[in-house]
Amino acid sequence: MRYLLIFVVLLSAASCGEYNQVLKSNDPEYKYSKALEYFEAGDCYRALPIFEELIGVTRGTQRAEQVYYYYAHVHYCIGDYYLANYYFKNFAKTYSTSEFAEECMFLAAMCNYNLSPNSTLDQQDTQAAIDEFQLYLNKFPNSEKVDSCYKLIGDLNLKLEKKAFDIASLYVKTEKHKAAVIALENMLNDYPGTVYTEDVMFLIIKSHFSYAERSIEMKKLERYEACTKSYYNFAARFPDSGNLKEAESFFKRSVKAMEKLEVATN
Repeated sequence: MRYLLIFVVLLSAASCGEYNQVLKSNDPEYKYSKALEYFEAGDCYRALPIFEELIGVTRGTQRAEQVYYYYAHVHYCIGDYYLANYYFKNFAKTYSTSEFAEECMFLAAMCNYNLSPNSTLDQQDTQAAIDEFQLYLNKFPNSEKVDSCYKLIGDLNLKLEKKAFDIASLYVKTEKHKAAVIALENMLNDYPGTVYTEDVMFLIIKSHFSYAERSIEMKKLERYEACTKSYYNFAARFPDSGNLKEAESFFKRSVKAMEKLEVATN
């Protein structure tokens, strides 16, 4: 065990010595080959400063495209997705005819996909990922990655739907009924195929009823009517819903309230 430890220490020291020699070298081709060797071995933190130096050294040469390509990849490798996104997009723009341009556009979108947080947080990176996958699909409609892009976009949209549903649900819970109705209806417009459709349509009924109950007399009738219309839509679309009985209760109570209001006005 003792001899093994000594061997590891010596090997590490030799490795550090070699790396320092690479950093001090004035030979760009030697540095490029070593940086590529580190990258392919997964040692991206060592590869990064070498490629960074080579960006300036190789500018305007035939090697510049390859150096920039791997420079972007190294940032992706170490998980610096913000910079990787920038460099991948810049590569695709600068070297638009490169054989790597398509790959870089896809990986730029993947950077934002990796940055996309859970649905409780701000979804700016989620939307950015969707936009960049769509841009990729528009530019490369026959790519072998088309199916993967649609799957990834679907995953991202689920986060946006969950975020929108949570916000609308919070309005319901805090009894901000008008805001709840607006948020819920907007969600159906924004995500017509959402997995939350049944829950959203039920909450619209509930919110309309609660909004009507707390309204001034002159506004009650139209708001109870909105509740009944929402119920008809819900019952027609989800006749077997577990929420149908409660939805029907809101409907019947709305009808009775409307009848009383009509009598009172005659």
